[in-house]
Amino acid sequence: MKKQSFLMVVLTFCVFSQYAFSQETVEKPEKYTAHNKGKIYIYWGGNRETFSKSDIHFKGADYDFTLYDVQAHDKPKGWHMDYINPARMTIPQTNFRIGYFISDHYNISIGFDHMKYVMYNDRRVNYSGYYPNPGDYYENPINDQLTLTEDFLLFEHTDGLNYVNTEFSRVDDISSWFGLPNTDKFQVNVTEGLGGGFIFPKTNTTLLGKDRYDEFHISGYGLSAKAGLNFTFFKHFFIQTEVKGGYINMNNIRTTKDKADSASQDFWFLQSVFTIGGIFRI
Repeated sequence: MKKQSFLMVVLTFCVFSQYAFSQETVEKPEKYTAHNKGKIYIYWGGNRETFSKSDIHFKGADYDFTLYDVQAHDKPKGWHMDYINPARMTIPQTNFRIGYFISDHYNISIGFDHMKYVMYNDRRVNYSGYYPNPGDYYENPINDQLTLTEDFLLFEHTDGLNYVNTEFSRVDDISSWFGLPNTDKFQVNVTEGLGGGFIFPKTNTTLLGKDRYDEFHISGYGLSAKAGLNFTFFKHFFIQTEVKGGYINMNNIRTTKDKADSASQDFWFLQSVFTIGGIFRI
């Protein structure tokens, strides 16, 4: 009888222990934001940019000259309805990207950066080379310097300086740095990436009194690097801010309707980017 009681106690203890152990090892449901592999994301937003000085070389049948240390600026619209107007959303300076996570931390994406590059007029610059009828454009060429008058040259990539590129990026969740326990409600990520692609501008140019030219044309290539912060809300929606810099080499810019006329330049750029987007598993 004592032996049976002892066995009953041992059995009861084993059953209770197994039940308690199983209760302790039941895992909590995994958060959607815990893993990124297999997710796709898309975003849209705007940018501001600055450009380094650039030497621009122009050549044609009767001219061949270089302008040195030319300065340019962007052409922002500020906070504007065009960013969300489907009929006009390609007009402002914008960024679009769609990407796929090949692992929890790494993704590959394609997109375009629609920048705008406007040469400053009415500034005096150094130049070398020759062109027809010097002085007829109010540019006052003296001592290897001239003034960039509108009669002499208008030079813009305003529709735009389109950088079509592929990026390879890394993303890391840093929510724990801020004591955020539920990343399915709010998550903070840091992202870095490298990119490269081609330049597909619509260059608006008037040169030496020639007819205006303004058509899309593959003009060169670009390389870039970025770093940013991503703020994800309720698993699927995010705001992303980035700082992006890079190098652009445009060795074949169309300047007039005559294919014999062309220009070339290279420069550095720096962008600040603000976007909104979504992320979903497919």
